[in-house]
Amino acid sequence: MTSLRKLGSSDLEVFPLALGGNVFGWTADQEQSFAVLDAYTAAGGNFVDTADSYSAWIEGNHGGESETIIGRWIKERGNRSDVVIATKVSQHPDYQGLSAANIKAAADASLRRLGTDHIDLYYTHFDRPDVPVEEIIGALDELVRAGKVRHIAASNISAERLQESLDLSEREGLARYVALQPHYNLVSRDTYEGALQNVAERSGLAAVPYFALASGFLTGKYRPGTTVDSARAQGAAKHLETERGRNVLAALDEVARAHDAEVATVALAWLAAQPTVAAPIASARTVEQLPALLGVAELRLTDEELGKLTRASA
Repeated sequence: MTSLRKLGSSDLEVFPLALGGNVFGWTADQEQSFAVLDAYTAAGGNFVDTADSYSAWIEGNHGGESETIIGRWIKERGNRSDVVIATKVSQHPDYQGLSAANIKAAADASLRRLGTDHIDLYYTHFDRPDVPVEEIIGALDELVRAGKVRHIAASNISAERLQESLDLSEREGLARYVALQPHYNLVSRDTYEGALQNVAERSGLAAVPYFALASGFLTGKYRPGTTVDSARAQGAAKHLETERGRNVLAALDEVARAHDAEVATVALAWLAAQPTVAAPIASARTVEQLPALLGVAELRLTDEELGKLTRASA
């Protein structure tokens, strides 16, 4: 049985891979989404990540499609107490921003779509520097005190605003961020390493990185001369044009061969071994894509292998 990881200073214990819900209602319909969720939990997974805005960018969608599918799945399976659900506020077309009123209204809308009375981990999706941290943390604290949210977290925030928020919580005895969701992977390290990571480490925050596989580039399926049928192919393929991208692929191939493992598994294992990281986020459109992601729970890289990948990604 894969051991769960404690999420920062919270009482949440999570599987070392968070299942991304961004594809639910986008590239995976409800039937496919249910199959992926079933296979993930059957393998011991318990950490599902979504946002109220998923997937508003698709024609005909309005936002909240992913939450709705997850809510229907929870109701059908009767497994709410077995799953840690994380969702986010600030980007839904009807609930833009981080004003106190918007945070509370958006949370209620998410609860309705998820069909639950509480959200386990509630992220501010994109920080709004024009809103005082006092207003944001104050609204989140009210949600925690009301029992609608168990723990709060932040995503896409500067080190300065994160520290300011943590200081306020400490000073005023308000709900405190326990986790951070940064953009972080082998070909995007400066989006987290440095000041932001230092704040997380110093404050005991758990990192739950998104774009853990660089939109699919770190699965190894993007190679010179190949064409990949994916909604995210253009963004992923651009890494082939960089020396770093090519170096990382070569190092991943070498380590993957040594373990008879998938390239994606190795990329996730490097990320999972970094300071503060509790669980990388990765999504699967089909059940067949899951084993390479779930493998991170068992793969342990040597210090030499971790160093090789770190040097290749410098």
